Amino acid sequence: MIIDRDTVQKILDSAQILDVVQDFMSLKRRGTNYIGCCPFHNEKTPSLSVSPAKNIFKCFGCGASGSPVTFVMKHENMTYPEALKYLAKKYNITVQEKEFTAEEKQEHEERESMNIVNQFAQTFFTDQLFNTEEGRNIALTYFQERGFRPDTIEKFQLGYSPTNRQALVNEATKKGYQTKFLVKTGLIIEKEDGYKFDRFTGRVIFPIHGISGKVVAFGGRIMTNDKKQAKYVNSPESEVYHKSQVLYGIYQAKAEIVRKDKCYLCEGYCDVISMHQSGVTNTVASSGTSLTPGQISVIKRFTSNLTVIYDGDPAGIKASLRGIDLILEQDINVKVVLLPEPEDPDSFARSHTPTELQEYIDSHEEDFIRFKTRILLKDAEDPLKKSEVINSIITSISKISNAVTRSVYIKECSRLLDVKEDALYAETGRTLKKSHDDEMKQRYRQGLNSASQTDSETSENQNVTDGVGEGGQALGAIITNPIEIEEREIIKYLVNYGNSEYERITDPVSGVENIVSVATYIVSEMLNDEMDFVNPVYKKIFDDYKTHLFENQPIDTSYFLNNEDEQIRLTASEMVIMKDGISKIWARRGATCNTPDETFKTDIPKSILTYKLKIIQNAEKDALNKLKNKSLPIEEQMQIIGTCKQLKALEQELSKSLKRIVIN
Repeated sequence: MIIDRDTVQKILDSAQILDVVQDFMSLKRRGTNYIGCCPFHNEKTPSLSVSPAKNIFKCFGCGASGSPVTFVMKHENMTYPEALKYLAKKYNITVQEKEFTAEEKQEHEERESMNIVNQFAQTFFTDQLFNTEEGRNIALTYFQERGFRPDTIEKFQLGYSPTNRQALVNEATKKGYQTKFLVKTGLIIEKEDGYKFDRFTGRVIFPIHGISGKVVAFGGRIMTNDKKQAKYVNSPESEVYHKSQVLYGIYQAKAEIVRKDKCYLCEGYCDVISMHQSGVTNTVASSGTSLTPGQISVIKRFTSNLTVIYDGDPAGIKASLRGIDLILEQDINVKVVLLPEPEDPDSFARSHTPTELQEYIDSHEEDFIRFKTRILLKDAEDPLKKSEVINSIITSISKISNAVTRSVYIKECSRLLDVKEDALYAETGRTLKKSHDDEMKQRYRQGLNSASQTDSETSENQNVTDGVGEGGQALGAIITNPIEIEEREIIKYLVNYGNSEYERITDPVSGVENIVSVATYIVSEMLNDEMDFVNPVYKKIFDDYKTHLFENQPIDTSYFLNNEDEQIRLTASEMVIMKDGISKIWARRGATCNTPDETFKTDIPKSILTYKLKIIQNAEKDALNKLKNKSLPIEEQMQIIGTCKQLKALEQELSKSLKRIVIN
C-alpha cells in the first residue's frame, strides 16, 4: 500500500526537522541553527547543520541533506513510505493508503518481514523463558542466580531458546512465517540438503535493539560446559542488522545518556544489565567485539562524554587501549574507570549497592591519556621500551583535534615521561602532518573531494560562493574540486603572519613608502583572480581578514584563537601549535636551519602559485574528461578544445614561475 497525496502533504507540513533529528541525536544551538556530529559518516567535529527556519538538515562533511523524511529514511534505513508512516505515528496522523507499485511492495515486504520475524522470535524466546518447565529450570534460574530482577528481565526482553533444535523453526512454520526470512535474519540455519535448525539452541537469549527500539538481532549464551561450542553466538549481519553500527543497550540507555550528557561503555550483555539494575542506566556495551567507528558515532549522537569501564585484567586493558584512539578521533572526552581485580562491571555492580557503585565510578574516573601513560610506563624498564611508550602516547594525543587540549596533554606528558616539551611538540606535529596528508591523499584517490563542498541553498550557515566573475574567465570560476591541502597552507600563513610585513612599496608620485602586510598580499592575490576557498572554515577565516582589511581594522592571531566560532578556534590553534612546535625544534638544531619565521616571505608566493596551478590542472582534467563524450555537438567540442588551450597556456606560465617543467 502507498499513502495518498493529501496524507503525505499533511505529514510533510507537520514534521519539524529539529524535533525529528533530536529523537536520534543531541544538537547544540548556533545562531538560528543547530549543529551536531553527522550520523551518516565518521567525523571529528560537528558538520551537520539543522535549520528549523528552512526545515532541512545539511552535512558539510558527507553532503547528506534534505527534509525530515529524508533524515528518517537515511537514519533508519527506511523506504520513503516507511519514513512517512514513522512520522505519521510520531505526529498522530491517520494514514490513508493506496496500492504499492510492484517494486515498492517487494522492497517494503522484505524489510518488514525481517522485522516481523525478529519480533516473533523475541516473543517466542520470552515465552519459553517464563512459560515452559525447561525455560524456568535452566534459563530463569540462571538469570535469577545472576541477580536479575523480574523488571530487569522484562526491560531487556530476555529469553531462552530450548534444546529442541527445531523448536523455533517448527513454531514459525506453524504460524506461517516464511523460511527465507528466518534464514536472512539468522534465526535458523539451512543446510544444502534442506535440513533446518535453530541457531540459538539451548542458549539464554539477549535481544539486541536498534536506536528506535526494534529488535534487530540476538545474542545467545550457552548453558552447558561443552568446550566445542562457542560461549556466545550472535546473529549474522543482515539488511536490518549491521553490528558495527549497533551498541547493546542503546535503546534502553539513550534518554539517560542525553539527560546526564555522559555514557558509560562496558564489554558484555550482563555488564550492561547489571549496571542498569544498579541505577547506572546510561550504560551500553560493544557486545564483546572490538569497538568500531560506527559504534562511537552512535554514542557521539547523544553525548561527547564517554567513560570506559575496564575489568581489572592487565592483559585485557592493554589490548583495549588500542581501540580507544578511535574515540579520541571523534572528539569525545574519554575517561577510564579501572575496577579492582578480578571484578568486571557485572560482578562489581552485583556485589555493591547502587550508591557504592556510583561513588566508586565518580572517585576513580581518570583521564584516558594519563591512564594510558601510567599503565604503559609500568613495563617501560629500558630506554627502547620507554621510547615505544612515548610514541604510543603521541599517537593518542595526535588523535585529539582540539589543539588547546593537545597542548595541555603535551605539558602533562612531558612531566610524566620526563621528556622535553619541544621534542613532544615536534613529534606530535610530524604525526599530525602525516595523518592529514595521508587522509587527503586517500580522499583524492576515492574521489571524495566533494565532502568539503557546501550548498548555499540548504543552510544559513553556508557562505561559500562560486567565485565567478562577470567576464567568466576568473580562476575561481573553474574550480571543480576543493584543493584543501593548498588552501590549508595559505590559511596557515594568514593566521600566523597576517599582520607581518610582506614588502615595502614606494609610491612613484608621492615618494611615500607603504608597508604591505601578508594579509594584504594574500587577499589581493585571491581577489585579483576572483578565487574563493572551498573549505567553509578556511573561507570564514579569509572573509574575516578581508572584511577587517577593507574597514582598516587590523586583526591578529589572537582574534582567531579567541573567536566565538569553535571551528575557527580549533583550526587556528592547530596551525599555531604546529608552527611553534616546528620552530622550537628547528631552533635547537642550530642557526643553519631556516625556520618558518624566516622563510614565510618566500614561501607564501610559492604556496599561492601552487594553489593556482592545481586549480588550472583540475580544470584542464575536467575539460578533457568532457571531450570523452563523443555525443557532444562539434561546436561544444571546439569550445572545450579552446578552453583547454587557454588552460594549458596558463599552466605553462604558472609552472615557469615556479621553475617547473611542463610536458606537452
